[in-house]
Amino acid sequence: MAEGTAKAEDRQFIPISFTLNGTTQQTQVEPHELLIDVIRNRFGLTGTKRSCDVQVCGACTVLVDGRPMSSCTTLAFEARGHEVLTIEGLAKNGKLHPLQAAFIEHGGFQCGFCTPGMILAAKALLDQNPEPNREEIIHFMEGNICRCTGYKKILESIVAAAKILRSPGR
Repeated sequence: MAEGTAKAEDRQFIPISFTLNGTTQQTQVEPHELLIDVIRNRFGLTGTKRSCDVQVCGACTVLVDGRPMSSCTTLAFEARGHEVLTIEGLAKNGKLHPLQAAFIEHGGFQCGFCTPGMILAAKALLDQNPEPNREEIIHFMEGNICRCTGYKKILESIVAAAKILRSPGR
């Protein structure tokens, strides 16, 4: 056997249970498996994007207990007992979340690759601060990079969604 390769029966697995988009999931992961790989490959949720693999672009952003996390650098077993939200879990009963709708209405995306991470980061911001000013939005979103836009439409989308989310009767 070549050095560095292990037989299947020699591999170690860690049982984990966590909530993924509102549903309790149980699986077994290898100690080195990343959350992004489990989300995409095991559960088929491909909205979470892999890009930099070093926690600088934000394309892989998911919310763990409401906080933005880079799933490309988070070990899957770290999700044990936590709530993980991906872009697929944001819409409810076929109705887009106000952030998703605002990104569409205000053109907050071009190619769409960064959009899931942008929307989830913006959700974390608006959950924490329902009425952020322009500078607070810019500062909070610094960890999410878009290579297509000038960020103006992204900022407009977040501001529009914040207004909708604050509106009475929502």
